[in-house]
Amino acid sequence: MAAMQRSEFRPDDLDTNGSYHLMTATIIPRPIAWVSSRSADGVDNLAPHSFFTVASADPPIVQFTSVGRKDTLNNVEATGEFVVNLAPEDMFHAINDSATNYPPGMSEFDELGIEREASRYVGPPRVAGSPVSMECRLVRTVPVGNCTVVWGEVLCFALDVSKVDLSRERRPHPRALDLAPLARLGKNEWSTLGRILDEPRKKYEG
Repeated sequence: MAAMQRSEFRPDDLDTNGSYHLMTATIIPRPIAWVSSRSADGVDNLAPHSFFTVASADPPIVQFTSVGRKDTLNNVEATGEFVVNLAPEDMFHAINDSATNYPPGMSEFDELGIEREASRYVGPPRVAGSPVSMECRLVRTVPVGNCTVVWGEVLCFALDVSKVDLSRERRPHPRALDLAPLARLGKNEWSTLGRILDEPRKKYEG
């Protein structure tokens, strides 16, 4: 195989936000935390965050990153609660539009006509059309560079039973194709789930 020809860049070689754009175009696909929160004044906020993953399995803790200081971060720090809603393909336009920089006193739920569903253990509502919602209590926020990482312990998993295998007691298994999650790529690009490779892990037989 011929050697790969590469171009190399240090972060200082790139223009303003160059590293951000390069990372978001190459660290792909990224799952989306469609985070609902509530301000101290009672305004419900909803925004997608694509720097999102699992932080701990036991206890269940998820994390997302706020790039800069946005309404979601302000609300979470003020109330200590938020909900991570899965971003389904059939709500693509609402998800994309909820990234609009509305003023803090305006609710994306109301402006975009997104239906709420009451949460059981936290104040912020779930997205009624999302097949998976995780009600979270804030664990901590940590500033990192120009971002803030938010950790939240999951108090409740709210699952659409039509998209989940409930045959194994105490271990519900959401079906990926039925969930139809969106993912973020670079610039204005998004991705759907696409082909699934199902392969068990090998066990070392030493």
